[in-house]
Amino acid sequence: MTKAVCLLSGGLDSSTCLALARRDGYSCYALSFDYGQRHAIELEAAARVAASLGVERHLVARIGLDAFGGSALTDNIAVPKARSAEEMGRGIPVTYVPARNTIFLSFALAWAEVLECSDIFIGVNALDYSGYPDCRPEYLEAYQRMANLATKAGVEGRTHVTIHAPLMHLNKAQIVKLAQELGLEFSLTYSCYDPGADGRPCGQCDACLLRRKGFEEAGIEDR
Repeated sequence: MTKAVCLLSGGLDSSTCLALARRDGYSCYALSFDYGQRHAIELEAAARVAASLGVERHLVARIGLDAFGGSALTDNIAVPKARSAEEMGRGIPVTYVPARNTIFLSFALAWAEVLECSDIFIGVNALDYSGYPDCRPEYLEAYQRMANLATKAGVEGRTHVTIHAPLMHLNKAQIVKLAQELGLEFSLTYSCYDPGADGRPCGQCDACLLRRKGFEEAGIEDR
């Protein structure tokens, strides 16, 4: 089986992306990050999903982006609540973590080189790239070009890195339907940016609202 490194946050999108890679016959190595996020409970979900989908290995890298701050996910900045779809689509939200996907992909690239594999999966999608600059197709295309210039394996011609973003042009309802087709257990995943002390989702942040909207439009119960 062809090896692949799959970025896995524990959320619906990255979990669906991992399930898709497994269905397509990849031997998956899941990579998650403890980066100082306020919703670190998502790492428990990532572990559940990785175990459920039978990955070869699940690695959690600790990198501490909270040292820099600058985001509502890593700093003492309020997470926006109860925003309309129009508000969510306007500008770059304060939940953007500076250079996060560039850093995550760099770790994935390093692990892929060690594993001698050429395939990296990331669960970015159309709903995200309207706000986050590091979720756009042109960003991933540029990163892929750079990746093939940056590694010993690439220069020697032993690998040619491909960054797969199979959810890029799907909306949340389509992702929910795809996840159901793939047999993903929704209750294993976690999507909240600002959970309570007991770990329960807040229900009002952008991630919670987009997830709810996706399930409602798909006509599927979120277990």
